[in-house]
Amino acid sequence: MQLHLTLQQFLNGLNSRTAQGAALVKVIAYLAQAAAKVAAAVADGSRNAEFADEGEINVQGETQKFLDVLSHNLFLDAAKKAGVHSMLSEEEEDAVSLDPSGLLALAIDPLDGSSNIAINAPIGSIFGLYPVGVGGITAQFLRPGKNLVAAAYVVYGPRTELVLSVGAGTKKFVLTGDRQDWLYVCDCIVPQTACEFAINASNHRHWSSKVRSFVNNCLDGKQGPYAADYNMRWLAALVGETHRILTRGGLFIYPSDNRKGYEQGRLRYCYECAPISFLIENAGGKATDGKTSILELTPKSLHARVPFCFGSPEQIAHFEAADDQLTEHKSPLFSDRGFFRTKG
Repeated sequence: MQLHLTLQQFLNGLNSRTAQGAALVKVIAYLAQAAAKVAAAVADGSRNAEFADEGEINVQGETQKFLDVLSHNLFLDAAKKAGVHSMLSEEEEDAVSLDPSGLLALAIDPLDGSSNIAINAPIGSIFGLYPVGVGGITAQFLRPGKNLVAAAYVVYGPRTELVLSVGAGTKKFVLTGDRQDWLYVCDCIVPQTACEFAINASNHRHWSSKVRSFVNNCLDGKQGPYAADYNMRWLAALVGETHRILTRGGLFIYPSDNRKGYEQGRLRYCYECAPISFLIENAGGKATDGKTSILELTPKSLHARVPFCFGSPEQIAHFEAADDQLTEHKSPLFSDRGFFRTKG
């Protein structure tokens, strides 16, 4: 692909001769413009010096940040201007009708990882686009992720980058310094194997035997069944974790566990797991709930949660094959002390 290609030039090269193709180009362009405005707001310390909570609780039971609300409104405005049929946002309980004649439905997490705002860690936006089908507004989103026609995320870090797939590869663009354009960087390809995994280790005691077996095997390093020393990472932000895996491979896991409210995992299918899986699989990676491809699942409700594991195919195979029957573990690193004890 040519150097210095802009996002708009890339979009212009798509098949926009069909009505849906033209709509897709228009919607992505408007959402990218909204993301540039979010990037400016995230970077504007004078405007958001305290990063104060809004005082409202969203449908997830989470306290909304100022930037959560601002991001939602910016993307909502962009969706209206772009002629989006309907929109499902993390920040709203119900999907909303925007343009009855629109051809695309938008599922979006306007600001992923907003708990990281105060510590200036990476945060992002995630969205997926579905072709409008039969049924009402809710029905547009209660479909398998394999029905997506496009997905993307934006990461607001040292650079603001947009990672996009329209079903043929996954491409990375970077926002220019004046925030007026997006430039093509590279095609993203998930390495087939990598010795790195991301999981919230503080929940170890709540995990299933399968998850604990997999983590134990990683911790056993070269002496274990995977015959490799693993590093562990945890950013507590899905976009940041995805960006690392698309860059250098590895595995991300947010499993279900035995805590109340986490029986089906933590992450939401429609606007987190499905779009990220679409991006990962179009980059040569895999995404699963531990048994089934995420893109084959159908959510039962708009904010349905699902166990989520994605990354390098070899690591996914290790995870899916992990033993459901945990035996007493004698890790050379944590056999005497540490928070990875597994006895009992």
